Amino acid sequence: MKRREFITLLGGATVAWPLAARAEQAAVPVVGILFGGSPAADRFRLAAIQAGLNAEGFLEGQNVTFEYRWAENQYDRLPELAADLVGRRVAVLVAVGNTTALAAKAATGTIPVVFETGIDPVEYRLVASLARPGANVTGVTFLAASLIGKQFELLHETVPKAAAIGLLENPTNSNAETIRNAARAAADALGTKLVLVQAVVETEFDAAFGRLAEQQVEALLIRSDILFNDRPQQLAALAARHALPAIHSLRDFAVAGGLMSYGTSLTNALREVGVYAGRILKGEKPADLPVQQSTKVELVINLKTAKALNITFPLPLLGRADEVIE
Repeated sequence: MKRREFITLLGGATVAWPLAARAEQAAVPVVGILFGGSPAADRFRLAAIQAGLNAEGFLEGQNVTFEYRWAENQYDRLPELAADLVGRRVAVLVAVGNTTALAAKAATGTIPVVFETGIDPVEYRLVASLARPGANVTGVTFLAASLIGKQFELLHETVPKAAAIGLLENPTNSNAETIRNAARAAADALGTKLVLVQAVVETEFDAAFGRLAEQQVEALLIRSDILFNDRPQQLAALAARHALPAIHSLRDFAVAGGLMSYGTSLTNALREVGVYAGRILKGEKPADLPVQQSTKVELVINLKTAKALNITFPLPLLGRADEVIE
């Protein structure tokens, strides 16, 4: 081969190799993940989603990459963050949380969206139906409102003489009214007074517990919300300081020293979200993937906290617990 021909061939190769590398890199799908909370608090959520994707054969840094956005509990930022991910043309948009799911739905009618939410996705028009979602949205729901009645029953069974039960809520949550109505119905059914207190930011927790004390509340339900879910230690400490028997949806609350928890396993639900994202990356359409209803519910009881509160759990209730912390 002549020297000039060799140089020409070599020059062509140096152009072709970077182009091939860029093409290969461009072929790696990007999954956008939108959170309402913070990176530190959402670590277990992200791990669960990635586990689901791994189960479908997608590994970060190998055949999939991620773009993350966190709202840091500022729900009004979610539409902007969702639009940013859509602008980056992610292959799938994963939305974790109620308001987050609604923001993702509003941001795109074409990019596949997989949500994890505690609201009724049909009532809130995320999907046409659970069996046939239609359009570009599907996901996993655990219908948080349906657990409220059982959580009140557990509180009543534990503190049967409680004349007033409190509900700590974040009024900016998209299904706040639904949860509130379910709590009122549960309290009426038990013949107890419902005392509603609210917090929108962490700095309002102390004042909320102060109002509970003023209203002589004897038991407390802390609703499921990113603001509260991300701060189990702080809420458990406040409940202990006010000698207030409390129940929350997440196991983390009981582990942190709260009296008990009863709710859906978020780790299980989020893993299924990751599985759905992986299936969509393989070519399935959101419209053909039925919305899953997470049915795995856990009851966790903290006996150490019960002793400190001078509470004796009924034996039948202890027998129903999935986990007892001593």
